[in-house]
Amino acid sequence: MPVDLNNLPDDAKALQKMVVDLTAQLDRETTERSKLEALIRELIDAKRNRKSEKLSKEQLALFEAAWQAKTEQEAQDTPNDQDADSGAAAGEESKPETKKRPARQPLARNVKRERIVHDLSSGQKHCCQCDQDLRPVGADTSERYEYIPASLKVVEDVCLKYACECTIHTATKPPQPIEKSTAGASLLAQVIVAKFLDHLPLHRQQQIFQRHGVDLSRKTMGGWMAQCAVLLGPLWDCAKQYLFQSCVIGTDDTSVKVLDPRLDFARIGRMWPYVGERDHPVVVFDYTATRARAGPAKFLEGYKGNLQADAYSVYDAFFRPLRGMNEVGCWMHARRYFYKARESDPGRMGPALFLISQLYRVESKIRGLDASQRLTIRQLESKPVMDKLHVWLLQIKPEVLPKSPEGAAVRYTLNQWVALNRYLSDGNLEIDNGEAERANRSVAVGRGNWTFFGSDNGGRTAAVLMTFAASCKRAGVEPFAWFNDVLSRIPEHPITRLAELLPHNWKPVETASVHA
Repeated sequence: MPVDLNNLPDDAKALQKMVVDLTAQLDRETTERSKLEALIRELIDAKRNRKSEKLSKEQLALFEAAWQAKTEQEAQDTPNDQDADSGAAAGEESKPETKKRPARQPLARNVKRERIVHDLSSGQKHCCQCDQDLRPVGADTSERYEYIPASLKVVEDVCLKYACECTIHTATKPPQPIEKSTAGASLLAQVIVAKFLDHLPLHRQQQIFQRHGVDLSRKTMGGWMAQCAVLLGPLWDCAKQYLFQSCVIGTDDTSVKVLDPRLDFARIGRMWPYVGERDHPVVVFDYTATRARAGPAKFLEGYKGNLQADAYSVYDAFFRPLRGMNEVGCWMHARRYFYKARESDPGRMGPALFLISQLYRVESKIRGLDASQRLTIRQLESKPVMDKLHVWLLQIKPEVLPKSPEGAAVRYTLNQWVALNRYLSDGNLEIDNGEAERANRSVAVGRGNWTFFGSDNGGRTAAVLMTFAASCKRAGVEPFAWFNDVLSRIPEHPITRLAELLPHNWKPVETASVHA
């Protein structure tokens, strides 16, 4: 309410009440303004395509200075070699480096090569000055890439027949991935890889095939992918069983549009990647029509181990003692809150971001080591930093507004503190859920091209095919070669040996036969 300065009450208690009311109103308005400012910054960043959350060296140096200023007395009492080393490292990184011109990389050796020799004409091989023939003294060699456009061919299977007086024998052709279909395994592999790895929707692939003189409708190709997903369904189940052997599963979810004939608009479905640890390099996608708890609960039924995810409330029921799963927090999600609040309160958020950067500095140093070494270094270097961060958050908690961006950052981190510390007690665990986030990135890029799923069945088809596309990428396997080979072999492959076809175990049919 507006205050009339010419008509203020004389009663002290009334004046006190007015001050309290105005203070509460100011707090509400400040909180609302902070929310609006944060939203405007996010919208501006999205408009400018600024999606990276990386801090520059200059920003980290400022945050480090703020942290050291806040803890100067403590640093004098108990000097921390780690902070000194990090400061020295930051100083070394800030020195300008002389950039060397990058050398040209040699051309790939696995590409088919063609040698063309360029020679002089007969007249050019004779010298007019000394009247002698020139003799060879060497050659200059250079290499270049030439592109051979993709092509299609028609394979005609002819099954010969033989007969006698009483019987007829007909030769049989090898089984095809889709019987009585015009698509062979290589064409199916190309359509799958083009959509889910190169993010080419089917209508664009239809145009590409038309340029080759072949008319393939997107409806036909969509039917092929659905049949391939059914064919690969048992292998998807096998990948899920292998995933459950992992000591930790990372998961996240992202939205996808789904057409529904009952609605005038596209509703929202969810894609869930489930990622195993580095000794179980498999990514299994699952599709659900909603974001309800029933989806991940059904998928994770029977799993006992660690689950690394964000603080989405549907996961809380999984961490009860009878369920048998432990919660592992994600520092990537926690850091994001501090990053979003850094501009509204750099004095408090900056030191927190600096300490989190020290946790990631340790992780970059121990990447590639075994679990026991990672655990030892984390206990020596990361745990003291974590303790300092905990003290700092408890110190600033009463100073920030609960509903402000900085209040949300402090509240989220303290509520998740036990889960965020769990990676310090197990060298097999990661500091964040980055693998699942990267798996979701392929969905985000893809939906910007193919836009939506035609139905829930289309979502389940995509989940199966994206499972093997992502698993090939993670295992370092060429995806077209894998799909081409596995779609050819799986109709006759023994069901008890399906694990041999998973991307991390896969060997091409020629290599597998020689090994056998």
